Amino acid sequence: MASAGNHVLSVHQWILENGDNRTDPWPLVYSPLPVTFIFLGYLCMIWVGSHLMKTRKPFELKTVLIVYNFSMVGLSAYMFYEFLVTSWLSNYSLLCQPVDYSETPLPLRMASVCWWFFFSKIIELLDTFFFVLRKKNSQLTFLHVYHHGTMIFNWWAGVKYVAGGQSFFIGLVNTFVHIIMYTYYGLSAFGPHMQKHLWWKKYLTILQLLQFLLFFLHTGYNLITECDFPDSMNLAVFGYVLTLIVLFSNFYYQQYLHKRKHK
Repeated sequence: MASAGNHVLSVHQWILENGDNRTDPWPLVYSPLPVTFIFLGYLCMIWVGSHLMKTRKPFELKTVLIVYNFSMVGLSAYMFYEFLVTSWLSNYSLLCQPVDYSETPLPLRMASVCWWFFFSKIIELLDTFFFVLRKKNSQLTFLHVYHHGTMIFNWWAGVKYVAGGQSFFIGLVNTFVHIIMYTYYGLSAFGPHMQKHLWWKKYLTILQLLQFLLFFLHTGYNLITECDFPDSMNLAVFGYVLTLIVLFSNFYYQQYLHKRKHK
């Protein structure tokens, strides 16, 4: 037990000491403990909240949801702009882009938007909180909880160790998708009368699948070519994105193809 405890402590010490010196002082970055506590709190919120709401009427939250979703559209648009413009000004390569760890303006600007992207994944945990309050239990699926809960760890590691470089591609594409996604959620929050204008929900799922396929190909390419970007990070993203492709493909099949077959 003592040796196992020492090993855990040594791993934790390695995690603390081998991060990016630029981002380590930023909120929630230096240690994995804050995001771990946020994740555990997230799981507790789902479990406790679902039990408390069993005997209560669902909250409507119409105004809250409209403000929240369109605020997320604004934040996603800001991050998309920063990823796009900073990568353009820095002459980033789509095929191989090492991380620039210098403290010059453009690398710091890229690191900054990477941090905001990480922090946005924490904000997005509110999606689940609102599902709980509205008793939308059918939407509290394994896919939803897995995707939201794990993204905060993925991008904590991204900001801690590789704030820039190849990481920008994921942020760029994902923020673009989230502009469209939160626009859809914002419009749907206005009420049932908006549903006739939201016929494109199916294509939103296809767009999400396409982004994961792009990430899969992008990281897969970098695993088989020489690029000065950590293979460990590419491998982690490659494996993670594969799980999302499987889960979202299953969701698409169950939601659209399976239902159509039964009809």
